[in-house]
Amino acid sequence: MNARRPLVVVGDALLDEDVEGVATRLAPDAPAPVVDVTGDHRRPGGAALAAALATRGGREVVLVTALGDDPASDAVRRSLEGRVRLVELPLRGTLPVKTRVLASGRPLVRIDRGGGAPGRPDDAVRETLAAAQAVLVADYGRRTAGAVREQLAAIAPRVPLVWDPHPRGGAPVPGVRIVTPNAAETRSLEPGAGGESLRAYAERGSGLAERWRAAAVAVTLGERGVLLTRPGPDAGTPMLVPAPYRASGDPCGAGDCFAAATAAALADGALPEEAVQRGVAEAAAFVAAGGAGNPALWRTPPSAGRHAAPVTDPFAVAERVRARGGTVVATGGCFDLLHAGHVGLLESARRIGDCLIVCVNSDASVSRLKGPGRPLNPIADRTRVLAGLGSVDAVAVFDGDTPAELLTRLRPDVWVKGGDYSAEDLPEAEVLRAWGGQAVVLPYLDGRSTTQLAHRAARAAATSARHPTG
Repeated sequence: MNARRPLVVVGDALLDEDVEGVATRLAPDAPAPVVDVTGDHRRPGGAALAAALATRGGREVVLVTALGDDPASDAVRRSLEGRVRLVELPLRGTLPVKTRVLASGRPLVRIDRGGGAPGRPDDAVRETLAAAQAVLVADYGRRTAGAVREQLAAIAPRVPLVWDPHPRGGAPVPGVRIVTPNAAETRSLEPGAGGESLRAYAERGSGLAERWRAAAVAVTLGERGVLLTRPGPDAGTPMLVPAPYRASGDPCGAGDCFAAATAAALADGALPEEAVQRGVAEAAAFVAAGGAGNPALWRTPPSAGRHAAPVTDPFAVAERVRARGGTVVATGGCFDLLHAGHVGLLESARRIGDCLIVCVNSDASVSRLKGPGRPLNPIADRTRVLAGLGSVDAVAVFDGDTPAELLTRLRPDVWVKGGDYSAEDLPEAEVLRAWGGQAVVLPYLDGRSTTQLAHRAARAAATSARHPTG
């Protein structure tokens, strides 16, 4: 893995600042809130944020950007030290600083200061781009991408290139692998098609791909996911990649995370469809963890090893919910063949609290409980199906006959089972009492069970064998 060439990010670096506080009164001289400041946080923004995010998983990342001699430029250099290698263009002027003022976590106003023009690139820029495994252009409309356009055009035919555009920036160079505009940028860049439907965005994306001579355009649509489109009238059906779960949190930086993860996936040899799926998954996890304002993002050094798509950690999910005073709900079972009874139970359980974690018996556990021939589906398939349900926030696997040990570590507030027996008869009830948790029983759909489904399938197979069709 050390022989891998670096991922190169090209674009406009910024300095982002969050001034946090609380607002409980209005100013006496104007109907404006008064913010009592409780904290002030600075971090790299723009292309610098994208580069920092791309380092997760231990990947080598080089940032080609314009920096000057001003305090904001120095702050970005310090924040990236040890994470990202810098190849600098000279900056005539000062680095832009974007300051958000937040009251109780909600933005009130943004203040923009500074700005300058990048100088000409030198041989180091050309050599860096020529040695890239993949390139991400994070264009924030401040002309860095334009300054190195000639060098980007030269490598586009042979190096996977992802371009995150800006309405004030230039068009992507021909041959780009994926362009990643958001919904508003797409409407601004391709205003001809009207409406907010998926069909309208598919037409816009296909039109942009044709105009830019790009292999694909991935339109990011927020909670709806990402729409991957191809150029031209014969582009075929676009692919919609929905978010794996509804992520509530600060979306600041989500677009940078998506573009960085997509470019990293292409560097790993993924197809565009696979790269977009990884980008969507990482962006959702990024927002759920607090976005660019998450302090842990800047405290935690990049981990060594292969870059991989994130896995939703059930313990991290439970901890986040508890930290904001929410209710953690858990349920469990074999879930060998997912049926309507399971779905109804899980949907009802999720409505009880603020997250639902499903504890699933391992293959060995199912075999001990259900006998030879079970499970019908291996644990990897069972967990994937469960994780794909909108009602499920995370899945945890246990190997014992009961989930008691797992529950002791997970410590849910509520344990849910479906059936017609008393909650006090559940062996998990006593376990939950240790930390003040509660076990409850929910109604179960009659006539639905994995065993019944298996017997029905066996009878159907036997009947089909006796009466084969021509």
